[in-house]
Amino acid sequence: MHALSADRLNPRPLSPDQPGNLQLSNDVADLKREIERLVQSLRGTRMVPAEVAPEQQAVCSRLLDAELDPDLVERVARGASLEDLFEVDPTLGCPAASRAIVALVGPPGTGKTTTLVKLAVRYGLVSRRPAHILSSDVFRIAAADQLRSLAAILGVGCTVVETPLALAQALEEHRAKDFVFIDTPGLGRRDMEDGADLAHLIASHPEIDVHLVLPASMKPADLREVIDRYQPFRPSKLLFTRIDESSSFGALINESVRCALPISFLTTGQQIPDDLEPATKGGVCALVYGKTLIRSRSAGAAV
Repeated sequence: MHALSADRLNPRPLSPDQPGNLQLSNDVADLKREIERLVQSLRGTRMVPAEVAPEQQAVCSRLLDAELDPDLVERVARGASLEDLFEVDPTLGCPAASRAIVALVGPPGTGKTTTLVKLAVRYGLVSRRPAHILSSDVFRIAAADQLRSLAAILGVGCTVVETPLALAQALEEHRAKDFVFIDTPGLGRRDMEDGADLAHLIASHPEIDVHLVLPASMKPADLREVIDRYQPFRPSKLLFTRIDESSSFGALINESVRCALPISFLTTGQQIPDDLEPATKGGVCALVYGKTLIRSRSAGAAV
């Protein structure tokens, strides 16, 4: 009887450079996604009570297709309103604070800077209230210069701070402003340690309203991982971008419920400041049910 070699006991991982391996890896990834989707669907089917009326079964099926958590689907099947399962809070600043200090945090490429400028225009420039932008994003090349240029065009002050201490000093210097918007660097999984001091500073200032910016097009599992990773910043709200790039929105409600955090804003494109929607329960539910986002320009003035 021949002994098994070490290579057979511990096969080497596939290398994308070897012929056929890349296609095989893609096929395996596709199969995994299909299995996950099937498991979720089957789990949800078992949880829907048998006595539910046929029309309600159709609603539950639509919610499962939207990747709403099966536990939440079951609650809807038993008579709960989808709108009552989660919260929205399209305001800026903390209730006890005399001014609005808003920090946008999140991974790279989520549209934090563009969203921050939209907020500065909508709530500062349009309402003619003093606003200032503080940028701590010194990781990206020319990011600070780009933000400075945008701020200059819009007539909003902008200061670049290179350290958490400088950010704390800038907050004190601009304490007379009605709005202070803080842009932060996009931190990937490997960059969180580099942002630890910034996270500590932001989390230690309860007057800072921290919005965690997330792309609606992100896979639900990745969405959960990012939200958990950003807990050191102590986000108070979830802000979703790229609404126009997704077709399934159940994860927005899933994460709002799981983290007990309200949804603040939704962005639907790159236009400043038009493609920014204050979150409403009706609007979010419309997305989940596959309907057009309810646009509500007048809902965005509260602070």
